[in-house]
Amino acid sequence: MTQAGSDAILARMMSLHPKVIDLTLDRVWRLLGAVGNPQTRLPPVIHIAGTNGKGSTQAMIRAGLEAKGDRVHAYTSPHLARFHERIRLAGTLISEPALTEVLDRAYAANGPDPITYFEITTVAALMAFAETPADWTLLEVGLGGRLDATNVVDPALTIITPVDLDHQSFLGDTLAAIAGEKAGILKRGVPCIVGLQHDEALEVIEDRAARLGAPLLAHGQHWHVRRERDRLVFEDETGLLDLPLPALPGPHQIANAGIALAALRHLGTDEAACEAAVTQPSWPARMQRLTTGPLVDLAAPAELWLDGGHNPAAGRALAATLAALPRRPTHLICGMLNTKDIAGYLAPLAVEVQSLTALSIPDEANTLPAETTAEAAERVGLTARTAPDLETALRDLAALGPVRVLICGSLYLAGHVLRANDGA
Repeated sequence: MTQAGSDAILARMMSLHPKVIDLTLDRVWRLLGAVGNPQTRLPPVIHIAGTNGKGSTQAMIRAGLEAKGDRVHAYTSPHLARFHERIRLAGTLISEPALTEVLDRAYAANGPDPITYFEITTVAALMAFAETPADWTLLEVGLGGRLDATNVVDPALTIITPVDLDHQSFLGDTLAAIAGEKAGILKRGVPCIVGLQHDEALEVIEDRAARLGAPLLAHGQHWHVRRERDRLVFEDETGLLDLPLPALPGPHQIANAGIALAALRHLGTDEAACEAAVTQPSWPARMQRLTTGPLVDLAAPAELWLDGGHNPAAGRALAATLAALPRRPTHLICGMLNTKDIAGYLAPLAVEVQSLTALSIPDEANTLPAETTAEAAERVGLTARTAPDLETALRDLAALGPVRVLICGSLYLAGHVLRANDGA
C-alpha cells in the first residue's frame, strides 16, 4: 500500500465531527465497545498528562525501558511530518499497511456517527497496541486529561508534568482549573509521579489524589533533581544517581529528566537504564539542531535550530535554553496559531534575540497572520518584519553571516519545516 491509503482514511475521518476539539468521552466509549474494548487488553500503561514536557518525558522513559530490553508502545500527538509518528508499536513506528488497516477498521466500526479526528485515531491506536505484544504502553494525553480520549485506561502509573496556562478556552483560565483537568487522569490507588508545580496547581493535584487514595511521588518532596557542574544529580528514598546531563538540550530538560527517572526508579529499573533515559532519547522539534537538508543549505552559514513550544512556559524555557548556549547573534522565524498567547510566549525571548521574522503557517487555517505576529513582537520590544514564506526568511537571514536562526512558535510550523527539509 502507499501512504495515500492512510491519508485518504484520515481525510475522511476529519469530516465525522465538525468540531476539532469537543471534550467528552461518550463517543470514545461507544466506539471502544464496537471494536471489542481494546483498552482492556493493553500492556501495562503509563499515562502522561501536563502542559509542557510530556513528549520529552515520554521519550526519556521509553529510552530507559528499551535500554533494558523491554518492548514499548508509545502514543503521542500531534505529529510533525506524518501521522505515523503518533503510534510506535513495540519500539517501531507503525507501518503504512498496519496503519491503513487499523484506521479502516475503526472507520468502518464507527460508521456515520459523530466522532472527532483525535478520538477515532486514538481508538485506532489502542486497537494496534492491544494486538501487538509489548511490555509497556506509554500514553500521552492530547488535551487536558479528565475528558481526553486517552483517559479510558486502567494505568499502572500516572504522570503529571508541570502545569501552566494553555488551552484556557477548553480547560479553564486559572492554574487551579487546568490542574483539575490534568489531575483527571489520577486513578484510585494508582501511584502518580508529579513534576515541579506552582503551589496552586499542586494543591489541586494533592487534593484529588487524597480523595482517590492515589499515592503521589512529588518533586521536592519524594524526589529531587538538580544540575551540579556538568552532571545531573537525582535523589529519592532509594539513594542518589550521578548521571550525565540530558542529551535533549535546555535547562528545562533537567526537570523532565527528574520526572522520567522518578518513574523508572518506581518501576525498579537499574542505573544503566536510568543513564540511558537521559543520554539516548530523541525528540524532534524540541530545540533541535538541524544539520543536513535543503533548508540547512539555504540558511548557511547560519546555524539552523527548530523548536515547537508555543505557550508562555515554553517561551520561558526556550529563553533559558538560548541563554545557556554559546553567545551568538540569534534571530527568530516565528509562526503561531491564533489560539495562543503570543505576547506571553515572545516576551521572555525578547532579551535573548536580535530580531523576529514572522510567517503565516503554510496550509494552516488557524494560523495567526504574519502581520499580527510581527506587531505582537514589536510590542514586547523585538525588531520584527514579515516574510512571504520560509525560504525567503532563511535567505534574508543567511545574508547576516554565521548567526543562529531559530524557527519556533508552533508544532505545525515545525512539521512544515521538517517536511521541507526532507525534500517532501
